[in-house]
Amino acid sequence: MSSTESAPTENTVMGGRVKLLQPRRGYRIAVDAVLLAAAADVKPGEGVLDLGAGVGAVGLCLAARVPGCDITGIELQPALAALAERNAALNDAADRVRTVVHDLAHPLPPDLGRFDHVVTNPPYLPAAVADPSPDRSKALATVESSADLARWLTVATEALKPAGTLLVIHRSDRLEEIVGALARLGWGDVTVKRLPPAARVLVRARRADGLRRHDAPPLVLHRPDGGYTDEAEAILRHGQPLAF
Repeated sequence: MSSTESAPTENTVMGGRVKLLQPRRGYRIAVDAVLLAAAADVKPGEGVLDLGAGVGAVGLCLAARVPGCDITGIELQPALAALAERNAALNDAADRVRTVVHDLAHPLPPDLGRFDHVVTNPPYLPAAVADPSPDRSKALATVESSADLARWLTVATEALKPAGTLLVIHRSDRLEEIVGALARLGWGDVTVKRLPPAARVLVRARRADGLRRHDAPPLVLHRPDGGYTDEAEAILRHGQPLAF
C-alpha cells in the first residue's frame, strides 16, 4: 500500500506556527522546505508559485511569515495535493494558498498567469543514478520522473514576470548544472548560498543576459555538537527570514 493511502500524521514546523498533515510513511517534509520559504523575499500582495508543493509546507510557511501574499502550488501526486488543500484550511489560509494537480512535463495551465516569485524544491536525484524507494510516492518526490531538472527550471523561469525571482534549494553536487541551465535560459544573475554541513545549496536567480554569479555568506546549520546554530534556530523555530 502506498504511504499516501494510510491515515496522515499531524505535525508542526516553525515552532508550531504551521500545522501539517503528511503521510505516515514514505516522503515526509524536512528542514529544506522551511529554509526555502525563509529565503524567499516576498512582499504582501505578491504572487508566488511553488513547483513541487507536496503537502504545501513551503507555501504555508510563506503564508505564516508574509501576510497578504498569494501562493499557488503545483503538485504531481493527487493525494499529496489533497493534503495540501487540507493543510491550507487547517492553517486558516485557504483564501490565499491553493494547490493544482499538474505534471511539469506539460506546460502550466495558461490561466495561472505570471508570478513575482517561483520557489521550488525539485527531486534531488536523476533517474539514471537513483535507487528509488519502493514507496511510489516517496520515489516520485525524490527521483526525477516525467520532468528532469532542466525541465523544472524551464517551467519555473517561464512562469516568472520579467522582474521576478526564482529560488531553488537542491543538492550542492548539482550546483553547476543548475547555474549553467539558468544562464542558458536567460536567468543568469545568480546568487548562491551554501548550507554547511548539509550538502544543500540555495540558488536565487533573476533575469540577465549572460552569467553574473555571486556567492553569499553561507548559513551554518549545525554546531560541532550537532545541534542547530543560533542563526538556524531563529529561522527554523522562530520564523525569521534567511538573508542572502
